[in-house]
Amino acid sequence: QVQLVESGGGLVQAGGSLTLSCAAKGTIFSVFSGTTMNWYRQAPGKQRELVASISSDGSANYADSVKDRFTISRNNGKKMVYLRLNSLKPEDAAVYYCNGLLYSRDYWGPGTQVTVSS
Repeated sequence: QVQLVESGGGLVQAGGSLTLSCAAKGTIFSVFSGTTMNWYRQAPGKQRELVASISSDGSANYADSVKDRFTISRNNGKKMVYLRLNSLKPEDAAVYYCNGLLYSRDYWGPGTQVTVSS
């Protein structure tokens, strides 16, 4: 059974940093390494938005609001995706979700909460 499981969220002061992790369980290397993985976030009362994506060749794209502050990376051998959040702002507070298309199906993790105090 395929599952995406996020971890690493928490409470941090503005200006601080966090690293989020996403484990793709129940997948095999060739499937995971060949797909684009994404991080989304959703704040209360707002739509879910795409924060960062990393393709199978490692190229990354970011939302303008997080560019130069967040870094997405992946470890295909461990079937993990990471999101490093630097210089956090109160408006970055949200539930962060890992997402990927695996075995022709769109999978989402349950999310991890990031809270930023001002």
